[in-house]
Amino acid sequence: MHRKINPALITPLLLLLALALHGCATNPVTGKQDFVLMSEDEEVSLGQKYHQQITLEMPVYDDSALHSYVNEVGQRIAKASHRPGLTFRFTVIDSDTVNAFALPGGYIYITRGILAYLNSEAELAAVLGHEVGHVTARHSVRQHSAATATSVAGAILGATTGISASQDLFNVFGKAMLSGYGREHELESDRLGAQYLARTGYDPQAMIEVIGVLKNQELFERERARAEGREARAYHGVFASHPENDRRLQEVVGEAEALKTATRPRVGREIFLDHVDGLAFGASENDGMVVDNRFYHKPLDFRLDFATSWTLSNRPDRLVATAPDQAAIMEIRVAERPPGVTPRQFMQQQGVKKPLRGETLKLKGFDSYAAVSPLKTGFGQRNARFIVLFDKHHAYMFTGVTRSADQHKLFDGQFKDVARSFQRLSAEEKKLATGLKVRLTKATAKTRFAALAAKSPIRKYADAELRLLNDMYPSGEPSAGQTLKVVR
Repeated sequence: MHRKINPALITPLLLLLALALHGCATNPVTGKQDFVLMSEDEEVSLGQKYHQQITLEMPVYDDSALHSYVNEVGQRIAKASHRPGLTFRFTVIDSDTVNAFALPGGYIYITRGILAYLNSEAELAAVLGHEVGHVTARHSVRQHSAATATSVAGAILGATTGISASQDLFNVFGKAMLSGYGREHELESDRLGAQYLARTGYDPQAMIEVIGVLKNQELFERERARAEGREARAYHGVFASHPENDRRLQEVVGEAEALKTATRPRVGREIFLDHVDGLAFGASENDGMVVDNRFYHKPLDFRLDFATSWTLSNRPDRLVATAPDQAAIMEIRVAERPPGVTPRQFMQQQGVKKPLRGETLKLKGFDSYAAVSPLKTGFGQRNARFIVLFDKHHAYMFTGVTRSADQHKLFDGQFKDVARSFQRLSAEEKKLATGLKVRLTKATAKTRFAALAAKSPIRKYADAELRLLNDMYPSGEPSAGQTLKVVR
């Protein structure tokens, strides 16, 4: 009895066969065959594509001297790697999150947030070395290839069962950026990073020192969450997949000791501290500051008030406010004010075609229009509150929506109250809206963190933050003559 071949199977089967025949390449680190589906040129092209997207979403930190320094250290590590001929690009991201990540093709990113908590050039080299390790071992490429194969297998599954399986390949990189590459790949990057440290005159133990710095961040977050009566936010970042005293980690770092090229490994504490002197700390002044649930934006010269129970998230393209239990969400976006257009017309241009119950809010010195209109949301279709506010040069679009349809009336007044709180900054408020900076000071025999914290502009947990900045958390104290990082 002859069985007919499903025509829908032919293309995915042929593609799967092609993948099996052509999807192997020599790993530059191990020398073994890996299942990969792209050449090095394709890898670089992919990294370049996503680099453009990332820099649109995550602004580059405006400090050319710091960029040059990070690049200098990064290039030193890259030249000692298993892919010295690859062009590596190192970028400092203007974000207070503590993180570093890599894209295919040698694109490596480090946030100013993690730079603030490092305390030597060797630790910086360790972070960059770990990310270089991901690139040299082609971890993202291997995940991309596995995801592509999964997509083909899903096509075959769909052809035979009617069940489809798809994979957003960009999410492969996004997941790695947020949660790492998995236990084995992270350990491999630790091993490679330690090797590159040893080859360039740094102590491989700097890898473990960095992990200690980051694990203290986790400890502080748990203590803070406990004090605030909330769940601790999970820390991922670099090296998050293992504890500081992990036996395998100690082993892979220890292996690099035999590769040391210097009897006195380079630490570079003072030169590193000089480069982070003046580094922005916490929220960026250019993006706006949240203080006691009041949002201040100095460059745009305005403030907004929110209920104390709401949570504020300041993102690159919008401000998001969330009510308790996510019962309601409000977002505020800003755009250039178009000439010759009223707030109502602008609202219609933004897609609110049939506004209901339109009204003008009473705002001193600002034109506005408010309306309710149906909106498709992740909760289903809801009546959403839309508000447009004009100042001289900008248009502000407020959108408020509730999780449950019957909660609209409960929150609608709060949505309008936020818009009504819009006003210019006073001289005192402009001080609050000014960003904080990392600065250096010399400790004396009497210097204690409690005294430094009492004078610090850090509003919450100043003592803990200063200890974290100087790698003395939870109870260390400075020594006389020691260079310390403070915040002013």
